[in-house]
Amino acid sequence: MTETPSDDLLRRILREVKSFACVGVSPNPVRPSHYVARYLRLKGYRVIPVNPGQAGKELFGETVRADLSEIEGGVDVIDIFRRPEAVPEIVEEALAMSPRPKVIWMQIGVTHAEAAARAEAEGLTVIQNRCPKIEYQRLFGELRMGGFATGIISSKL
Repeated sequence: MTETPSDDLLRRILREVKSFACVGVSPNPVRPSHYVARYLRLKGYRVIPVNPGQAGKELFGETVRADLSEIEGGVDVIDIFRRPEAVPEIVEEALAMSPRPKVIWMQIGVTHAEAAARAEAEGLTVIQNRCPKIEYQRLFGELRMGGFATGIISSKL
């Protein structure tokens, strides 16, 4: 997507999907990829870690895969924690999956217009330069607990 995704689209994605493949996830708990993936797992999503340097190890209750082709049964979202130049190859791997994912999600600082256009042309939803953890917290009222004004009215305190 070249334009900013609507809150309705982000909310719908986060409500409907059940699983994330986190490409480039780190076993280091201070790395953003680790705590985002851990948060998603705590929110009830299945999180499949993808990192060739960690393949075969366990993280978030799942075996770390070397690449997307090792994921059996499909995944809803490909969450990319890699540099922009790695995105085209990851999108091609995602398009080769069966079943295909519904969403390509590029983390904060990650965009790639050509790869995004390729994925969208194949019917996938693309989110760029956003974090699902931050969007979940913002859209479902959790950031307020940290002192942030989200503009979302919630009965949670």
